[in-house]
Amino acid sequence: MSNLAKNYNRKNISFKKGKGSYLYSHNGKKYLDFVQGIAVNSLGHAHSKLVKTINQQSKKLWHVSNAFTIPEGEKLAKKIAKKTFADYVIFQNSGTEATEAAIKVARRYFYSIGKPQKNRIICIKNSFHGRTLAAIHASGSKKMTEGFGPKIQGFDHFQFGDHKKLKKLITNKTAAIMVETIMGEGGIKVIPDWCLKGLRKLCNEKKILLILDEVQCGIGRTGDFFAFDKSKVKPDIVPIAKGIGGGFPIGAVLMNKKTASGMIPGTHGSTFGGNPLAMSIGNTVIDIVSKKSFLNEVKLNSNYFHKELNKLKEKFPKIIKEVRGRGLLIGLQLYKDQTIFIKNLMDNKLLTIKAGENTIRILPPLNVKKNEIKQAIKIINKVCLSYQ
Repeated sequence: MSNLAKNYNRKNISFKKGKGSYLYSHNGKKYLDFVQGIAVNSLGHAHSKLVKTINQQSKKLWHVSNAFTIPEGEKLAKKIAKKTFADYVIFQNSGTEATEAAIKVARRYFYSIGKPQKNRIICIKNSFHGRTLAAIHASGSKKMTEGFGPKIQGFDHFQFGDHKKLKKLITNKTAAIMVETIMGEGGIKVIPDWCLKGLRKLCNEKKILLILDEVQCGIGRTGDFFAFDKSKVKPDIVPIAKGIGGGFPIGAVLMNKKTASGMIPGTHGSTFGGNPLAMSIGNTVIDIVSKKSFLNEVKLNSNYFHKELNKLKEKFPKIIKEVRGRGLLIGLQLYKDQTIFIKNLMDNKLLTIKAGENTIRILPPLNVKKNEIKQAIKIINKVCLSYQ
């Protein structure tokens, strides 16, 4: 009997090791891992440079405290600022902490300029911003908030694509609009570039902040460093996590100079956030992922993957409803039950994971090889054939 709480519906399989795009189970089977810890292992399993970094840093220093200067964190923050819109960074341990920090930064900014009444944030209904109390209420999901009352105030919601409702929700109490650039848990739904530009324009007109949640879709996942880069939009605040640590827990909230001005000493903290071990790994990941040649390879492989998946959609029009996403954040929306389909893929040694709207999430490492994509296509094709 397991002494772990039952808050996860775990599959009856465990793994003893991983290498690149593959996982090896305790019963000796080899799986093509296109979950990668839910878009976390940006460079796959046991990447040689990450192994080297963690070994070297582990022999020097793991943890001190943010009461002291941490050079590795200073270095990573400078790299992020140089490559993005951000002027300042607060490091955390996870995506949900980064989201919480983003909410605090937005509210604190208006408080600091004498407008404490501006503390409400508008979000998309049934989005996903994490599992803390504030984050689940920001997500506006009845399923996620059930049993966790009373309701956390300060969030208003509109349906994906309902621009009229969005505009009506903006009042003199609104501080920010917060959306996932690509909705992950919600079904791999991409906010179009023209819409992101519209959100930026609206926030400028109403003098409110734009928060783009890039926890899952950022750090090279789409072939650009951020998913919003393609739109040429500059947000005010961006929470990140997952891919920046390559498998090690790292989160962060990125801010421009204006919004960061309210975060004075004592306004936010984290015991483990920004520790030397995490920061060393983050530095290695960003050095690899931010290279133009690396991102171009992500685009090439993802374009091929989307093209082949759309061929399968045409071949099996009664099984595959839509191919969604951008880059290597891919959604396969089905007519058939996603849970059974995912199990059939796993039985054929391909690991995937579900998302909303009966969609399968496909999340290979960013350095996936073309022959591994071909292998995945063959397995998906085989499972589709089994339905005929």
